[in-house]
Order: sequence, then C-alpha cells, then structure tokens
Amino acid sequence: MRVAIVTGASSGIGQSAAVQLARRETGVILTFQGNEAGALDTVATIEKDGGTAVSLPLDLGDSARFPAFRDSVVAALRDTWQRDSFDFLVNNAGAGHMAMIEDTTEADFDRLSRVLLKGPFFLTQTLLPLMVDGGAIVNTTSSSTQPLSLEAGYSVYGAMKGGLVVLTRYMAKELSRRGIRVNSVSPGTTRTRIGDNAFERFPDLIPGIAAKTALGRIGEPDDVGMAIAMLLGEESRWITAQDIEVSGGYNL
Repeated sequence: MRVAIVTGASSGIGQSAAVQLARRETGVILTFQGNEAGALDTVATIEKDGGTAVSLPLDLGDSARFPAFRDSVVAALRDTWQRDSFDFLVNNAGAGHMAMIEDTTEADFDRLSRVLLKGPFFLTQTLLPLMVDGGAIVNTTSSSTQPLSLEAGYSVYGAMKGGLVVLTRYMAKELSRRGIRVNSVSPGTTRTRIGDNAFERFPDLIPGIAAKTALGRIGEPDDVGMAIAMLLGEESRWITAQDIEVSGGYNL
C-alpha cells in the first residue's frame, strides 16, 4: 500500500485530501496542531471507509522538533504498514492572518514566515530521506498570489504563499533526479476553519464572494482535496513544477 503524509489534516482542505487519498487505497499519516479531536475525526472517517490512518502532532512553526517528528513517522510506517518509506507528501498546514502593512508587527511576519515558508521547506528536507524515488509532493499555496485576487490586508500571507509557489518549482527541478514530482494548488476562497470559522460567523460575506466567482459559489474543502489527490495520482504522472489555481474562476 502507498502511504501519504498530509500536514494540517484535522479539518478543511487537509482533512479532505487525507480522506480522498485514503479512498484511493493510500494509507495516511496526518498531522494536527491543537485540534486533536478533528484529527481523530479524520482517522475515524478513513477507517469507516476501510482505510488506514495514523494521526501525529506537529507544530509546523517549530522546525527544531522536525527530527523527532521524523522518528514518529518512522515508527508509524513500521508499526502500521511494515514499511520504512512513504510515497507522497502534502504540505498543507498553515496559518492565516490579515493586517494592513502599517499594522503588521515583526512578530506577525516571523510567525507567518515560519509556518508558511520555512516550515514546508525544512519539513520536506527532513522527510526526503524517507520518501521513495518516483514519489510526489503537493504544496498548498493560495490564489492570493494571483494578480486578479489581491485583497488588501494579505500582504505578508500572500508573499509567503508566493514564496512557496517559487519553492515548488525549485523542488521540482532538484528532486526530478529522483523522479519525484512537485506541484502546488492555489485554493481560492474555501469554506474552512481559517479566520476562526469566518464563514460561519459572517455568512453575509458569502454572496459577494460567490458573485465574483465564475462558477457562482465559494469553494468547499473537497474541491481542493480532490485536486490534491489527482496531482498525486498516476493520471498526473507527467505534471510537475505547476501551480494549479483551484478557485472556481475567481475574478474571471
């Protein structure tokens, strides 16, 4: 059985990606930070469908703990799948923050840098020795990097996600010698827990966003989770170094 590691899979896009991969007969190691109940829900959903999953804690903003996380991955692979390697990595875990440039603190900047750019870089570096040749990586970026999707208040978030888009291309170039494909998905506005469940708290925001989206609604986690699973699948074996916008045609 193939095995994927999906970070930030206790809810939203990561949860959907984990479930979609499991439905493709892929074992899943999923991570969470804080929302252990959500991670256990993801595991339960996968197991209910006949799949296999393990949840592990991970603070993507604390790279000093990545070697210990790697050890936990080694143990999970050995104990659950009798393997010493894995096939797919989804760098999905992230953090949201909105502030105008004049209101952004250095602490805000550093936190987003650690979680959105430094974290995926060094986590990938840490786990690469365990990844099979011919594997695949998907990084979750954001449509906030696109010229037609710029919104005031997301300068640092968008800059870090833009950095991840560029990093995706360099990963694809350098890891191609091992046959590892690397792509990214850029979700548009998606109904997740970001912003403390903003869409549940402010449902009046939805009609305006839907009106600016060609397909007439906001995104759902499965819209993006399915795209991630597709990019890791055999049908995408000739796709690498691409950033795929998954936004329903926002501002099209």
